Amino acid sequence: MEELPYALLSHSGGSRGFPKHYESFVKQHFHIVYLDEFNNNRELYAPKIQALLLWWHLPVVTKELLDSLPHVKVISSSGVGVDHLDLKLISSYGIKVTNTPGVGNDATADTGMALMLASAKNIVQGHRISCSPDTKEVDFNCVGDDITDATLGIIGMGSIGYSIAQRAKAFRMRILYHNRNRRAVEEELAVGAEYCGDMADLLQKSDFVMVVVNLTPKTHNLIGREQLQLMKPTATLINISRGQVIDQDALVDALRHGVIKAAALDVTYPEPLPRDHPLLTVKNLILTPHVGNATDKTRRRVAEKVILNAAGIIKGLPVTDIVNAL
Repeated sequence: MEELPYALLSHSGGSRGFPKHYESFVKQHFHIVYLDEFNNNRELYAPKIQALLLWWHLPVVTKELLDSLPHVKVISSSGVGVDHLDLKLISSYGIKVTNTPGVGNDATADTGMALMLASAKNIVQGHRISCSPDTKEVDFNCVGDDITDATLGIIGMGSIGYSIAQRAKAFRMRILYHNRNRRAVEEELAVGAEYCGDMADLLQKSDFVMVVVNLTPKTHNLIGREQLQLMKPTATLINISRGQVIDQDALVDALRHGVIKAAALDVTYPEPLPRDHPLLTVKNLILTPHVGNATDKTRRRVAEKVILNAAGIIKGLPVTDIVNAL
């Protein structure tokens, strides 16, 4: 029986380590070496390791690490974004990089809808009022916003954006979208989506703006002061992409001065925010800690795809999730 190849993982368990209950699947395809073990015995493991398995961007891939792993063939990263990787550097070593697109689409789309609903219906505020020892009566004249028949603007109509549109259709929302490329007419008709070639047009018309783009140099600070000024003062901004896509200083000002009504963010920069960050003091804001695809079913599928992508590359099998051209 052929011996399994070796793979390097950051660490096991904890808040960002590889989940222990997924390790059995890894062991069907690889011998696991964790970073501490590797650092304590580099001479033994360096020649054996053929794969780097990244969970929550760890281990951090540096030139020093790559230089110490002469036989690595693949870096298999969890999640869709690869902005944490220097693809040019990695490619110069002849190493392939894979990601896990598509696996978390439904879970992330659900989170986007949950944030929109929670913000519109004052769910967090209502919970605090209901649980507060100071609450003697409820202000029944305090109202939220309708989702049904409202206008949703989706910035980034990839697979996750389209999954959101499918959900929004059930709420009879008018759906506008802005994307680098217009989707096929039949796809637009299936969800009732209208294409906005100019993002400014979408911002001006939408009651809710949901950002679902990859982080690239072109999308860094995609939503800044100018874009926030274009939005309705009654509008809500939702971000489920990356924190750097929004100018957070501009967002703080917009929320404090009523430029927009509210925001709901699953992502920030950095994560978590420093405890004295001004965003944490803004009342018309919901923050969640990057839980977009955080369900056990989805995370298990992500882990399996990380492993299978790496194993496929090592075996010379066709793998569709390669993100760097060699």
